[in-house]
Amino acid sequence: MRLVEITDKNKLNNFVGAQPYAEFLQSWEWGEFQEKAEGKVVRFGLEEAGELIASATLVKKTIPAGLNYFYCPRGPILNYELPCLSAGRRITNYELLNFFFDEIKKVAEKEKAIFLRFEPKIYEIRNTKYEIRKTIDIQPSQTILLDLTKSEEEMLVAMHQKTRYNIRLAEKKEVKIEEKGRGLFENFWQMMDKTSQRDKFTAHDKGYYEKLLQAAPEIFKLFVATYQEKIIAAGIFSFFGDTATYLFGASSDEDRNVMAPYLLQWELIKRAKAAGCKYYDFFGIDEKKWPGVTRFKRGFLPAGQAGTGQEVSYPGTFDVIFAKNKYSAYKIFRKIRRLF
Repeated sequence: MRLVEITDKNKLNNFVGAQPYAEFLQSWEWGEFQEKAEGKVVRFGLEEAGELIASATLVKKTIPAGLNYFYCPRGPILNYELPCLSAGRRITNYELLNFFFDEIKKVAEKEKAIFLRFEPKIYEIRNTKYEIRKTIDIQPSQTILLDLTKSEEEMLVAMHQKTRYNIRLAEKKEVKIEEKGRGLFENFWQMMDKTSQRDKFTAHDKGYYEKLLQAAPEIFKLFVATYQEKIIAAGIFSFFGDTATYLFGASSDEDRNVMAPYLLQWELIKRAKAAGCKYYDFFGIDEKKWPGVTRFKRGFLPAGQAGTGQEVSYPGTFDVIFAKNKYSAYKIFRKIRRLF
């Protein structure tokens, strides 16, 4: 195995996009967006016999005392079907992760990065030779994945009865769903600002959403729901590899009785299926933090299947420590800062 820096967009996207449940957070385009929003991004891969077998897009984050850390959102990405080594055995996830961490540590020393924050999709991380600590989750660690290989009728019939009723109601009210790109961004932002205040969650700043839609219009798309020529719901969605993802949603305080958000989701589910996607990711549920949103999303599951196979849990967010003393000082600083 050898570590390589990936500088070819197609090489990275072809690898990441070919893995099951393709992860847009490790796409080239998400990295470009992060460069505009955060700063430096580096993309590494592990090659065996000239072929990529793993990749990691790392975002460099600045912390006090002139130090940094690397953040690898929902990664590294490991090939699900690893090639054989010359000895005739397959490369294990432990080998991949240890090798990755060894090589990233070398880069980290040059960049004054004292740890790597990563979000693995696999649970076999504790047996690596590095000290790994659980930390506060950044991306949602629990989500819902709809199987789009089923027919539209099968998905619709299987939904919670109330969700199905609300979709039909919005259709009868002639709510229209359209892709608007950046043309109606201001409408989206005003609605998002009001939604975050109403539902008591912290939204990103305006520039975050604007830069995301600018980063890659072919992947990140804005859709709106209109009723009587008024925009009453909107959402930003990603389409990457075999997976479409519902990223951000907002709705108006007006005309809530026409149930536009339900039809918006259903139309995007159908569009994702038509585009060849195999999965639709609702990107985050949490009964304690977002009870209303979680109930809404679970309504699209087959009735009575909350907590079953279509609800997916990831291990969460972890830190791989490269400089223990500096990392300890950083954690103390973070605890003190949260007190004020």
